[in-house]
Amino acid sequence: FDLGAKLNAYRRNGVQEYIVHRTYDGEIDWFMLRDGQYEKQPVDAEGLHRSEVFPGLWLHAQAMIVGNLAKALSVLQTGITCEAHTQFARTLKEAEQRLMAREPSGEDHFRSE
Repeated sequence: FDLGAKLNAYRRNGVQEYIVHRTYDGEIDWFMLRDGQYEKQPVDAEGLHRSEVFPGLWLHAQAMIVGNLAKALSVLQTGITCEAHTQFARTLKEAEQRLMAREPSGEDHFRSE
């Protein structure tokens, strides 16, 4: 299901990255949407998947697969301390502040009249 119907639904809706843990064979796939199609991304020289959409989101797939959660968490922590993630988080915070400054306090954005 994750590699069929769900993958196609995500593609149609423009989900830029998609991660699948295939429990039946113990593998993890990381897909990037490019030109309307998902491409499976190989791990880098350090054995990591690194998000292009969320800088600093790093996954050590092999550590996850073998249950070495300490290693997986260490890699994740390293990623979220990198400068690219810091800048990404700052950009998100600034966007949130601009949005909040434009909206009247207490307004429900989804209220229908």
